[in-house]
Amino acid sequence: MMRTINDLDIDALAHCASYLNLQDVSNMAMTSKYIKSVAYSDHIWQGLFSKRWPFQMSSSFLPDLGVKEAYLNRHIAVNQFKYNDPWSRQFLSDSTPYTHILIDKNDIILTQDWKIIMNIDAFVFEKDTTVTMRNHNARITCIRLFPFHENSVFRSDTQKKDTVLVTASCDHTIRLWWNGRSQRCFRGHNGPVTTLGDRLLGESSGKVFASGGSDGTVRLWSLNFSGKRGQHALKTTFYGHQRPISFLTIAGHKASLLVSISKDAKVRVWDATTPSLTHSSGCVGTTSAPVGFSGCKSREPVGMKCHESLIYVAAGSLVTAIDLRTMRYAFTSAIHPDINSFEMVPSKSLICTGGSDKAMLWDIRKSQKKPEPVTEFGQSDPVSHLHMDPYKVVTGSVMGSDINVWDPNTGMLLNSLKCYNPEDPNTSGGCCAMAVNGSRIVTASLNGDIRYKDYTHAMSLISSYEADIHSKFWEPQVDSYDSDD
Repeated sequence: MMRTINDLDIDALAHCASYLNLQDVSNMAMTSKYIKSVAYSDHIWQGLFSKRWPFQMSSSFLPDLGVKEAYLNRHIAVNQFKYNDPWSRQFLSDSTPYTHILIDKNDIILTQDWKIIMNIDAFVFEKDTTVTMRNHNARITCIRLFPFHENSVFRSDTQKKDTVLVTASCDHTIRLWWNGRSQRCFRGHNGPVTTLGDRLLGESSGKVFASGGSDGTVRLWSLNFSGKRGQHALKTTFYGHQRPISFLTIAGHKASLLVSISKDAKVRVWDATTPSLTHSSGCVGTTSAPVGFSGCKSREPVGMKCHESLIYVAAGSLVTAIDLRTMRYAFTSAIHPDINSFEMVPSKSLICTGGSDKAMLWDIRKSQKKPEPVTEFGQSDPVSHLHMDPYKVVTGSVMGSDINVWDPNTGMLLNSLKCYNPEDPNTSGGCCAMAVNGSRIVTASLNGDIRYKDYTHAMSLISSYEADIHSKFWEPQVDSYDSDD
């Protein structure tokens, strides 16, 4: 007699499912109603809760609503920084401003002028194991972490890492870093390298990244090369821009298409599969992005994001969508005077712009001739730093000490952090760099104050958590923004 999984006892199924991770349980819940009832059982979610937050199952997490709901409530709360008691650490350095910060698992990577400072496990394990690297000879302009699997280039290294750090500099070079050392130096640009692509080109197996420079060229580099000092890494050079390149991004509908925008808001699309090495035949489309009214303080692009076949460009007072299939203007997503910063969560159809006194949230599904913001986040200083994910919007200013955390559903202020002590008469200046990764945040102030906060195991809620408030944009969920799972 043939038996199916639905014939198994629910307790037996729940016991087997208790060995699964969170992603597998989520996938299991989508198979059938019967399996969904098993996946939602308290036994499974109590195990998941205990693995992620040991010793923290208590009445404060609404057990009367079920353990699954308690898990999701706490997951959302820690990602919204809704606690008074995060694990935190602070240290002071010299007052040279930091320009970039990245969080890579337990590593905090900061750039200061032409130096790279890596705090390897320092914040998590309270070790002062900082590594300072000075291989660049001029200011670092852009840094990226790319997924990377060990190959022959680094086979001699015993420590395995799944990301590689790539930096661009005004010294005309690009450097590849591995295990705290500069392993390769890529040369080819005839001026400062101004930007790097936001991800690797091609399919998941591809290991090609793009760079743009003040010389107006876009260059493609291979991470799989044979030269001992980076020779033969340069694959293609694209010409066509007349001004320095501001941003590079990969098209959402085709991973071999690279989109570039220069300081004069000229947009070009390049086909990375072209065999050309020295000319612009790889250009498959060009247009100009609207920048809004002439009264804007700056008309240069401040951000560019791709979603499917559309490219969203923030410049001047506008965020406009351009269809990459036709290279024509599609619609205006936002109208915000003097846009300083721009972020997007493409899967949720939402963009956020930072202006002179507030940040605004826009729903790109409601595009019209004169778009209206769905939520505003008031702030007294210009929003020069902006982060957005499905749980929160984080704003900071180079002119103020406050780092504000906002609820994207209601526009309410969830938390306010300090990037330095404004009451100290010996300190001044605002936030010069910021990085947010799930439930963790790192900020740097102009006076050299570095602050790190991790809300993963915090316990003291700022206020009662309203678990029954549902988002008008997205449902409470566990997704890729949580780096701890």
